[in-house]
Amino acid sequence: MTVNLSRRGFVAGALLSMGGSACLTRAAFAADAWPTRPIRLVVPLPPGGGADIVARLIAERLAPRLGQGVVVDNKAGGGTVIGAQFVANARPDGYTFLFGTATTHAINASLVKNLPYDPVKDFSPISLVADLPLILVMNPSVPANSLEELVEYIRARPGKINFGSTGNGSSIQLAGEMLKIEAKLDMTHVPYQGASPALVDLLAGRVQFMFTTIPPALPYVNSGKLKALCVASVKRTTLLPDLPSTTELGYPGVVASSWNGVLAPANSPPEAIDRMSQELHAVMQMPDIVERLKKMGVEPASDTPEEFARYIQSETTRYARVIKISGAQID
Repeated sequence: MTVNLSRRGFVAGALLSMGGSACLTRAAFAADAWPTRPIRLVVPLPPGGGADIVARLIAERLAPRLGQGVVVDNKAGGGTVIGAQFVANARPDGYTFLFGTATTHAINASLVKNLPYDPVKDFSPISLVADLPLILVMNPSVPANSLEELVEYIRARPGKINFGSTGNGSSIQLAGEMLKIEAKLDMTHVPYQGASPALVDLLAGRVQFMFTTIPPALPYVNSGKLKALCVASVKRTTLLPDLPSTTELGYPGVVASSWNGVLAPANSPPEAIDRMSQELHAVMQMPDIVERLKKMGVEPASDTPEEFARYIQSETTRYARVIKISGAQID
């Protein structure tokens, strides 16, 4: 009898072991199997812009690593709200991702009334991929050669100095508002529909300075038609290493950039998030990708899902304060 019981125990244990192994095998297979069909990367902005170009460059390199096509799908409109809402409502199956921006996940939370998605609860952050530093550029007619000299020039002319931006509620406007708050300046914001018209008026002297991403302003800086005074960041950018940062110049509250990152709908499969995180990290370190992005005025970046989540939270807090104090509004 004892022998029979031992044999039964052995058989039962073997069956349990086999069952456990089968479960592990199925779990491993499920993780290894993703993806089994093409992936959609939603860009909440029109084709041809900076974010779209970066997204397509990344998608091109992700595809062979994932063994599936990565289709860039532009869903512009509503100040990035339409594209972000689409992904927030998408089926969380690991096949739809958002190419998020500072606007979708840091600015809109405080700027858009009745935002139809929750930037935190409706998404699973995966990785920051690109940072576009903002530099302060100034018309040469202003007799200043440093940020401090510009601040003193503005203080001596309360209400008479204008700063431009690419539109109400943009990170570029909010960078100017940060300077206005931190330096306690009396100056006027003039919004434009994009960088080109803003730079036209800056070159003509109708506005005296503005923050901007590097690519549209760099040709004018190199030709001497504009002066670049600093970069709105904690540390200097490798793209223009001679420019001091606002933080080192004594304005740590003036830190802003246009950034991009990849997010999935909340509750997406962990194996999809983990794999996408690993592959994005690998892509963003490819030498040719780094070189091409830097030529575009973009700092390549990558981090973990947890780090990206914390970054979004810190950015949301930073912009919320500026929007509240400045009273910034969208059109």
